[in-house]
Amino acid sequence: MKRLFDAAVSGAALVMTSPIVLVAAIAIKLESPGPAFYSGRRVGKDGRPFHIFKLRTMRPGADRQGPAITAGDDPRITAVGRFLRRTKLDELPQLLNVLRGEMSLVGPRPEHPDYVEHYTAEQRRLLAVRPGMTGPAALAFIDEEEQLRGGQPEAKYLREVMPKKLALELQYAERANFRSDLGLLFRTATSVLRRATR
Repeated sequence: MKRLFDAAVSGAALVMTSPIVLVAAIAIKLESPGPAFYSGRRVGKDGRPFHIFKLRTMRPGADRQGPAITAGDDPRITAVGRFLRRTKLDELPQLLNVLRGEMSLVGPRPEHPDYVEHYTAEQRRLLAVRPGMTGPAALAFIDEEEQLRGGQPEAKYLREVMPKKLALELQYAERANFRSDLGLLFRTATSVLRRATR
């Protein structure tokens, strides 16, 4: 049932949000050279790697110029990218990942392979669950980039932020049901709208 819901909603949402994505893509291309979209490696269900789709918010080649994690004061982020990140519009292309079955609308956020290597045996249980566009950790750390400001964002992420996020994700994985997923989707939409109108 969840997979059917994911496919139906993501397909409809891709059509409805395509004008927004098109305008954003044009703005990205006008501001800086390089592609409008970004595809990065992530670890999916059962540890299978896949490429997550996003609107590009950083300078071309930025993933080779610093850590995979991003702080709010990261100089690699473009001006258009800051707006897209604050409003979460950069994540709309992930609807294609959902439609393809690589992700779900709700689930643990997919992590970069470098950081999955730091998972404990308990935390690796999350790899049995299809990753999602949103979830309890995504909501709790919706301002994660601001929390990582001030230098050494990768060390702070591994030491402080990631363990808290994974604890929330494990709780979700143990108790998740369709009703709770709908609640998380509603809360996500409310939070994103609130950030967009700030």
